[in-house]
Order: sequence, then structure tokens, then C-alpha cells
Amino acid sequence: MANHLQLDITGVEPEVGTLAEGRLISGDPQFRTWNLEEADGGLYAGIWEGTPGKWRILYDEWEYFNVLSGHSIVTEDGGEPVHLRAGDRMILRPGFKGTWEVVETTRKDYVIRL
Repeated sequence: MANHLQLDITGVEPEVGTLAEGRLISGDPQFRTWNLEEADGGLYAGIWEGTPGKWRILYDEWEYFNVLSGHSIVTEDGGEPVHLRAGDRMILRPGFKGTWEVVETTRKDYVIRL
């Protein structure tokens, strides 16, 4: 096994999902996730895509992500909205609470550490 990973989703079937009960604020967001790496100890890496909608988020894990395309707005409870477009990066820490709104279908790569 190589000691590197290229985030190439060619030929990989995505997991398709929707929101957990009680999180939806507006729209009908749909999600596709290409989870390309799962390592012992709760490390995940891959590509995520969401369609327009808005929902509540609560993070119990660390997530670093890089927006590849689209437009989303992440707003921490009590904070200012952060508009995210291609090339924008963010880290969400455990305990982050707020909303995620996909304005234009958004695709990001991510690394999550539980």
C-alpha cells in the first residue's frame, strides 16, 4: 500500500445521503460523498458534494476542507456568515454549532479526524 492518496473519484461510486432528522431549515439538499480514506483512529478523507438548501450543523470532530466548486455560506451561532467559493479553506473544530447553506451546488475535499 502506498503512503500517499490522490483524491481521484474516477470509477468510485459515491454514497448518497440526506440530512439527519430535525436539521433541515430550507430546501431539499442532497449529498454525495466519495469517502476515499478510512484509517484506524477515526480519520477520513474524500470528496463531498451538496445541492442547495440550508441546515443546522454541530461538529463533534475536526474537519479541514477546501472548496472545489460552488458557493456555500457557513455561519457559526452568534457569528457572521462566511461565504465559501472555489479555493476557500476552513477548519471546523469540535463544538462548532451553526448553519450550512449551499447557494450553488458545492463540492469540497475534506479530512475529518474524530
